[in-house]
Amino acid sequence: MVQKGRFNGLMESMLETDVAWTLKNSEECPTEAKAKLFFSNWCKVVDKSRLKPMIKAKGLLKHHINNILNYFKHLITNAVSEGLNSKIQMLKASAQGFHNFESCRARILIYCGKPYMRIDSLP
Repeated sequence: MVQKGRFNGLMESMLETDVAWTLKNSEECPTEAKAKLFFSNWCKVVDKSRLKPMIKAKGLLKHHINNILNYFKHLITNAVSEGLNSKIQMLKASAQGFHNFESCRARILIYCGKPYMRIDSLP
């Protein structure tokens, strides 16, 4: 009975992780104007939450808000380049070093989806 009471109390309480999760997973904004309004309201909610990690994240996002809002102007992200960079870093780590740049470049081109390029045609 004691554990059931403690469990019910826990379920009814507003845990900090629950608040942080809700703030992190807020809805998407289809336009720049809606994104600005959402971010402004989100910042107010974060301040009211008094969660230090969320307030720190808010500061970082505020510092980069113009770059974030650029997405709505161009509708592109750097996800593809980040993915390619991740593959390249993994390739470099598994190779444990290359003897020369040409060898490294050839491996990257082959590994990242350009196997049809001939190695001897590389500049």
